Amino acid sequence: MTLPDTAANPAGADRTFQVDLRGLVDLLSHHLYSSPRVYLRELLQNAVDALTARRGLAPDAPADAFGIRLYADGSVVRVEDDGVGLTEADVHSFLATIGRSSKRAERIAEQRGDFIGQFGIGLLSCFLVADEIHVLSRSARTPDAPAVEWRGRGDGSYTVRALPASARPRPGTTVTLTPRADTGEWTRPAQVHALARHFGSLLHHPVTFDDGTGGQDVAVNPEPAPWARTYPTPGSRSRALAAYGEGVFGFTPLDTIELDLPAVGLKGIACVLPEAVPAGRRHGHRVHVKGMLLSEQAEELLPEWAFFVRCVIDAESLRPTASRESLYEDDTLAAVRDALADRLRDWIARAAASDPDLLGRFLQAHHLAVKSLAVHDDEILRMLLPWLPFETTDGHTTLDEFARTHRTVLVTSSVEEFRQVAAIASAAGLGVVNGGYTYDRELVHRLPEIRPEVSVADLDPATLTAHLDPVDRETELAAVAYLALARDALAVFDCDVALRTFQPASAPALLVDSREARHERTRSQLAREQEGGVWGDILGALRQEAPRAQLILNQLNPLVRAAVAIEEPELARTSAEALYGQAALLSRRPLRPAESSLINRSFLDLLAHALRKDS
Repeated sequence: MTLPDTAANPAGADRTFQVDLRGLVDLLSHHLYSSPRVYLRELLQNAVDALTARRGLAPDAPADAFGIRLYADGSVVRVEDDGVGLTEADVHSFLATIGRSSKRAERIAEQRGDFIGQFGIGLLSCFLVADEIHVLSRSARTPDAPAVEWRGRGDGSYTVRALPASARPRPGTTVTLTPRADTGEWTRPAQVHALARHFGSLLHHPVTFDDGTGGQDVAVNPEPAPWARTYPTPGSRSRALAAYGEGVFGFTPLDTIELDLPAVGLKGIACVLPEAVPAGRRHGHRVHVKGMLLSEQAEELLPEWAFFVRCVIDAESLRPTASRESLYEDDTLAAVRDALADRLRDWIARAAASDPDLLGRFLQAHHLAVKSLAVHDDEILRMLLPWLPFETTDGHTTLDEFARTHRTVLVTSSVEEFRQVAAIASAAGLGVVNGGYTYDRELVHRLPEIRPEVSVADLDPATLTAHLDPVDRETELAAVAYLALARDALAVFDCDVALRTFQPASAPALLVDSREARHERTRSQLAREQEGGVWGDILGALRQEAPRAQLILNQLNPLVRAAVAIEEPELARTSAEALYGQAALLSRRPLRPAESSLINRSFLDLLAHALRKDS
């Protein structure tokens, strides 16, 4: 932007902004448009809007009466349409004033929903690949209208002149660009054809391409969208839609879901991904507006939980942003997002009701997505909760199968807690579900809503230890000395030691270590570091209320029976430390430095003892 001459504009007089067109083009190229290739999309969009206006003047004309013709031979790029065209007044008003668009003109304001573009700066994108834009137009509104030529240059200058009607015999507009030498990658004939196919394959008007070699023009969009075609059978339609989805996205869909929202003129398909994707990873969707490709990465089209599909849609009433590369977030888009979410729910419901094989394959790949949906959707919860897979003490199974053998279902709060108790709980006949994964604990607790005869409770360490059998009095008395040494050795970990019998006999020990106990150990350490004071008293009070960890030794295990019979105090302490370390490793929780040190030390001490004994 340049400042006006102060001599020509005395103090207090109104002034007009001066626009540096080169600076504006640089701004567009770096901040509005993602790539110079959008110049062709903007030209196609202008042509489509002109054809839409022309159709309003001749509503009874054949569908193929008006079209768009592209030409590129390496030296020029030309886009010609049979649209409504421009008068000389239109040219002065709309091409020579940046920011104004003929589509905003009062005479068509009431019809603006019929047009793709609404921002009036699209033509400037041509300066991304050329230093001059040549426009030759003739209005269809006046039968004897002359032709009008406009030449705009990158330095901000332009010329306008009226030409005889013979300069353009038919109404419409032709835009010609002479590419700069450094933009060949976007203006070569093959690239122009590829871009035309990319942006305009679903346009509702006929588009052809000529590469200047004298051959026959090639149709850019020879067929309508696959969902707009007729097929002999439902099966052939389904296969055609799946093939189209595979061509667009590069994977064979598990299934295709037809999308049809007449209220906003939306049609398309959702392709169900055949493999699982990370939770929360949102795929971009391919969105066309009135046939013109808007975006291949429109994440805002579906809610976050719908990351198991990728969509291709064409809509009439969705609004593009200024760059026309994403969707404008408004009430219409919100309503479309909700409606498409309903279509996905309906598809899941149909699969659950009529195609258990498809449902099984879908849940195998996307159970996490369905779990996230079921948490907030009661209908999906009722339909699919019994079918969803969970990790349990009976293996990976559905809650429906699990509830048949366990009327009381216990659920852990973490993965490590489940791994600590799974084998022993299974041997004790307890039905435990791993609730440590995302959504699982919350969903298991809602099982009684579907199966009222089943009760669900969080697994409490006391519940598990209550199912472990006590040893006889004589055995317990014989182990008193060993247990005392073991408790003293493990006091640093705030861990009690008990002797029980439980299956499997191969398990020497079980470490029951709740989160509360671990938090208590952290508070205890802080209290010791405080060395008294008010804060230490507070932490000490908290410490007295928190549960401790518990190492439960299995009397049925031969190693434990040998350990409790050890008479040498140091060896007894070392064996207790080794049993604690082994139980901690089996719990698969992260080890603290002190525990890692204990495991190493106890192993070396036992090895040294064995070597001394052998020598």
